[in-house]
Amino acid sequence: MRMSTIKENILYFDQQLRNTPCRLVAVSKTHPVEKIKEAYDAGHRLFGENKVQELIEKHDKLPHDIAWHLIGHLQTNKVKYIAAFIDTIQSVDSLKLLKEIDKRAEMFGRTLPINCMLQMAIADEDTKFGMSYEEAVALLQSEEYRHMKYIRLTGVMGIATNTDDANKLRREFRYLRSCFEQLKETFFFANDDFREISMGMSSDWQLALEEGSTMIRVGSGIFGTRHYNR
Repeated sequence: MRMSTIKENILYFDQQLRNTPCRLVAVSKTHPVEKIKEAYDAGHRLFGENKVQELIEKHDKLPHDIAWHLIGHLQTNKVKYIAAFIDTIQSVDSLKLLKEIDKRAEMFGRTLPINCMLQMAIADEDTKFGMSYEEAVALLQSEEYRHMKYIRLTGVMGIATNTDDANKLRREFRYLRSCFEQLKETFFFANDDFREISMGMSSDWQLALEEGSTMIRVGSGIFGTRHYNR
């Protein structure tokens, strides 16, 4: 782990991602508002949170030009708490959830749709959420999806297996990219909105970048070790 300030870490990743199509999501879960403000003051505006309650608390205390991404599992009964301000929900894993997001975005009268990403199951771990490729296809073919007006699908997201096996990680990242490419060709060929592949975290972001990631989600690599005291 690089022992640097948050500002130095942000600048480090900015340098690493320069001249690539990849953006950095600074994952601030469990970290206090003060640390997020350090990253904000370093010029960063894209942050990711896992839990709705924590996201709401931080949104209320921080500048409102931050683009918040919800990257953790989202229950349908909690969509209403974030629909007014959320930029992107990366963890859409069912048609039921997408319908609720569309419904709540309409209720809040959003002028811009909520960006959503389809979370694909790519890991060998039952504890991780996500759809199969076939489930994603069924969602996109559904009559309900065709009538949605307040969501915008921007790509796919996946969480790889927690392992040091680089070959396994590459296989999972390549599978996610292939899912993206097939969905793009079949459903979004002329739609430039669908362009994101969110994969890679603090321990494996370099591999993910090599395999085509357009969005890496880095927490401890920016903010240091997490403290799960909430």
